Amino acid sequence: METTGTTIVEFSDVSKYYGDRSDQPPALDGIDLSIERGEIFGVIGESGAGKTTLLELVNGLTTADAGEVRVDGTTVAGRSRREMRMLRRGIGVVFQGIHLLSGRTVRQNVALGLQISRRGGVRRTHAEERAAVDEMLAFVGLAHRADHHPAELSGGEKQRVGLARALVTRPPLLLCDEPTSSLDASTTAEVLRVLLDARDKFGTTIVVISHDLEVVKAICDRALLLEKGRMRELFAVKKTDLRTIPSYHEQVKRELM
Repeated sequence: METTGTTIVEFSDVSKYYGDRSDQPPALDGIDLSIERGEIFGVIGESGAGKTTLLELVNGLTTADAGEVRVDGTTVAGRSRREMRMLRRGIGVVFQGIHLLSGRTVRQNVALGLQISRRGGVRRTHAEERAAVDEMLAFVGLAHRADHHPAELSGGEKQRVGLARALVTRPPLLLCDEPTSSLDASTTAEVLRVLLDARDKFGTTIVVISHDLEVVKAICDRALLLEKGRMRELFAVKKTDLRTIPSYHEQVKRELM
């Protein structure tokens, strides 16, 4: 899918500090970045490079100490609680820990995304919510698991439930923090297909943190390399086919032989 050329996320000279500035380097330092609507954008770098902080600034979970972050033209900092709820209605999030509720079924876990959106003023009938959840479960290939509980699912299935929960409100922007970090190669490919399909079918802009360069090559249009909180380089990614992600057997041979 081609991007429209309009910016959905923008960082203007953004810096973020934790602790005392006199003896702590910034978590992010002077970030200038634009993410275009409809692209899949990768964020890569070593541990402590500032990747998660960058996502948290987009979602308003933390605020910048300098500069400005804008999402869809709206400045994130300084919003009231009501305004932040409105802003977050348009942002789906998939964290590294999936955090499904063990006492709820798959369907009920996905429905949480709709229940949270009610706080932002969105009202749907019970039938509309049920239809939206069932449609999203079919989209991620888990309609047959709707009445199962998380303990009955594989790791890849749990991750797809997390994606369904984040996408059920059809947010324009999806933030993913290491969505495949604990998955094997074949299961990783299943999750990546969901992300590609979400961009192609719904027009979702996706920002994804990953240490796995195979993941970045498979789905990202561009990727930012962060190094000690600074922008080291911004790459146009030469994409590969999902089918080229090495199997678990191939990874074992490559690493151990």
